[in-house]
Amino acid sequence: MLSTFKDVWLVAGARTPFADFNGSFKELSATDLGIVAAKGALARSGVDPQNIDVTFVGNVAQSSLDAYYLARHVALYSGVPIEKPALIVNRICCSGFEAIAQAAMAIEHGSADIALAVGAESMSRNPVVSYGMRSGFKLGNVQFYDSLFETLRDSATGMPMGVTAENLARQYGISREEVDAFAASSFARALAAQERGFFDEEIVPVMRQSFVREPLATRKVSLPRGVESVSIDDHVRPTTLEQLGRLSPAFDGVQTAGNSSAIVDGAGAVILMSGERMRREKRNPLARVVSCSSMGVQPEIMGIGPAPAIREVANGEGIQVGDIGRLEINEAFGAQILAVQRELDLDSSRLNVNGGAIAIGHPLGATGVRCTLTAARSAREVGERYAVASACAGGGQGMAILLEIV
Repeated sequence: MLSTFKDVWLVAGARTPFADFNGSFKELSATDLGIVAAKGALARSGVDPQNIDVTFVGNVAQSSLDAYYLARHVALYSGVPIEKPALIVNRICCSGFEAIAQAAMAIEHGSADIALAVGAESMSRNPVVSYGMRSGFKLGNVQFYDSLFETLRDSATGMPMGVTAENLARQYGISREEVDAFAASSFARALAAQERGFFDEEIVPVMRQSFVREPLATRKVSLPRGVESVSIDDHVRPTTLEQLGRLSPAFDGVQTAGNSSAIVDGAGAVILMSGERMRREKRNPLARVVSCSSMGVQPEIMGIGPAPAIREVANGEGIQVGDIGRLEINEAFGAQILAVQRELDLDSSRLNVNGGAIAIGHPLGATGVRCTLTAARSAREVGERYAVASACAGGGQGMAILLEIV
């Protein structure tokens, strides 16, 4: 499914730092993280929240008792007018991309001038659940499940997501050494980007604060004792090939905890605007949103999803994949991203040049927003015309968003 846009623009964006699983953000719901990111994006864009016409929020797992209201609460506590609607979207790991795609479509169809697209996820607060408790259990048969652990297995195939990456490793002849080398490069690139301040222009700190909107209840951001503010991605760290090589396989193959995406909490947000509104306000946008694609692939090799999705947006624009100067593809697993690289014959010097999810982390609903924002900024930094952001999704899907830097 390909959607093309004639005059939709990515104005600005922001994201929270990504915090390690059960770390600094363990007490924060996806809603609170989403509000921080949304308010940051609005501040950096200079857009008055009263001018937002619609809000879309990508989110996968409920992380609070009020999770049903996530999109609406993100909008309200960010200052969006009461009468403007909000919607949660879920395409698993591609949910952030879907939020942007829905925002772009609303603008393209003329139903919105300015849209807020957010992705937010608390992996730490994925609940422990007991299905069927409302109707009761037989004696001694009460069952509880770790929802995060269980949902990493596709019940249709019986395969954990890591096994789908192992399938790609066998199909494309990818070795453990190659996967570890890619992971070491991801850490090195992310660390270098962090040290030169690349991420500073997209990260807004998370600190102890309150979100007030009268007459609604006040929301409070809580951090662990002794933590007043979080301002950097804390999974990014010096990591050597030798360290990665000492880790045990997680699925009896090439994948380990060190060469797979980090489990983190975080959120991101971007502001999209119609061309007419952008020109009237004389704004300098980050990029034009050219198109987005959604594709299905075999669930057993779900990680190859970005390959057909990227081909689709390139073909739709009449360009070659090789014409795309910067590619941000989610590193769900090292073997998965290497399979996509081989399938598309991608130049490694253009792929995830500031590191990827192995180093930075993959908060499911937020990843698409982070990748899109980073792709635009990375391409603009070096004067490339085209950038793409993409990811795979469990169950066998892929999405891609093509951007033009003008």
